[in-house]
Amino acid sequence: MPFQLTILGTSSALPTSNRYPTAQVLNVLGRFFLIDCGEGTQMQMRKYKISISRIDHILISHLHGDHIFGLIGLLSTMNLLGRKKDLHIYAHSELQRFLQFQLDFLYPADPIPFKLVFHPLNFKKEQIIFEDKRLTIKSFPLNHRIATCGFRFDERPPLPNLIKEQIQHFKIPIREMQRIKEGDDFTTETGEVIPNNLLVHPQKPGRSYAFCSDTAFLETIAENVRNVDLLYHEATFAEDNRALATATYHSTGKDAATIARKAEVKKLLIGHFSARYKDQSAILDEALLIFPDTIIAEEGLTISV
Repeated sequence: MPFQLTILGTSSALPTSNRYPTAQVLNVLGRFFLIDCGEGTQMQMRKYKISISRIDHILISHLHGDHIFGLIGLLSTMNLLGRKKDLHIYAHSELQRFLQFQLDFLYPADPIPFKLVFHPLNFKKEQIIFEDKRLTIKSFPLNHRIATCGFRFDERPPLPNLIKEQIQHFKIPIREMQRIKEGDDFTTETGEVIPNNLLVHPQKPGRSYAFCSDTAFLETIAENVRNVDLLYHEATFAEDNRALATATYHSTGKDAATIARKAEVKKLLIGHFSARYKDQSAILDEALLIFPDTIIAEEGLTISV
């Protein structure tokens, strides 16, 4: 089953001729989550063949324009496509007012036929913002010029498969099988307890992804993203612009790699590059010195976790 990230935009505040502002889509088991929505997001979704109608959840890290200017266009297109089902938006509470003003202006007599369900984020502490049987999403605070959150997606591992030979050997009835899958031991008619680990195959670990949008270096992020399979961390600048990174509350490639190393993640993906860099190799090279398993985000890049 898929756990797949597609990059739609990798530029910082200024889009370039070949880089769009921040947007990503994460496909978790056939459910599609849009993370940030910079200008041109819906065009990129069309280009990379991601169905707009399959987006039911949008997560917005903060309210700077390069992360939200694509929203009203996307909502308008959803309306034109005849959307009826609810759309869930996880963001700063002020986004509701911002979007409602635009919707009221564009559709004064004929409101859009689907409901926007807003979920305000907590920018002070880690918070579970979505949870079901297969996935948990948490938000956590970053350190930017305005209130900003990162997001962590954790797949809940599927129940383990039963060992057929053991089930037959101990004559385990069907009514006991679900409990065994959920972790219970089995007690035979003679009172012998058969440990669960003898009855099921080893459980596959759930997959995980963390998204760290605009932020200055913040050491506590390492705990929020610890051990994830894939970490996206902004790396707007190289060390040649360290002073500018500090002044604008952004990170360098070195900062992103330091967080990845401290958090012991498996792979680091860097993006949100300043338009002043025509070539991002300097940012990548600085990250690789600290965390060798680092790659550059590119428009259209798809990574299976």
